[in-house]
Amino acid sequence: MSDLEVLWVAEDPGSRRVLEFAQKVVDAPTTLLVTGESGTGKDQLARWIHGQGARRDSPFLKIDCASLPRGLVESELFGHERGAFTGAVARKPGRLEMAGNGTMVLDEVAALDLDAQAKLLRVLEERTFERLGGTESLHLNARVVALTNADLEKAVRAGRFREDLFFRLNVLVLAVPPLRDRRSDVLPLAACFLHRLGPVHGRADARLDSASAQLLEDYSWPGNVRELKNAIEHALVFASDSTLTPQNFPAILGAAPQGAGSLAGLSSLEDMEKDAIRATLEATHFKIARSAEILGISRKTLLDKRKKYGLI
Repeated sequence: MSDLEVLWVAEDPGSRRVLEFAQKVVDAPTTLLVTGESGTGKDQLARWIHGQGARRDSPFLKIDCASLPRGLVESELFGHERGAFTGAVARKPGRLEMAGNGTMVLDEVAALDLDAQAKLLRVLEERTFERLGGTESLHLNARVVALTNADLEKAVRAGRFREDLFFRLNVLVLAVPPLRDRRSDVLPLAACFLHRLGPVHGRADARLDSASAQLLEDYSWPGNVRELKNAIEHALVFASDSTLTPQNFPAILGAAPQGAGSLAGLSSLEDMEKDAIRATLEATHFKIARSAEILGISRKTLLDKRKKYGLI
């Protein structure tokens, strides 16, 4: 698990507090709720916790509650018996069963519908579940870690999230601060991504020049750590040598005005986005999947924006 340890950077006091809390709950059997904005590293923190504790040699499984169709979530979680529904031609174990004595991560738990929330509450309370269409009671041995970027209290008030499930999850809560609130992590994280991604792009000795380092420190990072990673990879693609300069990074990083006198030279966000997409497509020889990965957007979003800006 050494790679996971390297990738969880905690130079900032806020990050160190998160890490101290995480270390205390590594082996706690209680369900853990990890909150924070999208891209802050909630999933990575869950992996770090798993890798530090007694469960490290057992499975680490994750289900994205937001991406699965409603009808498949329960089958993925609990499994199903043959004939449980149309298309169930064989018994299939669910993630809770497959996790064994390891860790089961429920990513974006707030996306579960109310019926699935009720069933999850029962599992967490009774530590047992049945496969869909089955009668055999299976014991939940895995530790459950729930992740969310939603305000669960607000979701409860709006009737979108069960209050009893909220109270069941709200026992051990680890809030991951946004990157803008842990500035001391920016450059160490950038160095970490350079170390990991540089060799992939043939630049094992890649480094930031002083202006680039200042650029990264000054930016607010609304997309958090994920946006920083994408920016580093973008720069590695466009750099002409191993020294990364501000010109290699996405134009939006330098978009914040430094004073009234600089406003005249600024471009609109749409213009900068168009330029960034055009440059990325050209650098990847119009490979859509690769360009989307570098830009940090989905393939569909890239195709839509390519059509919008006439980059055909």
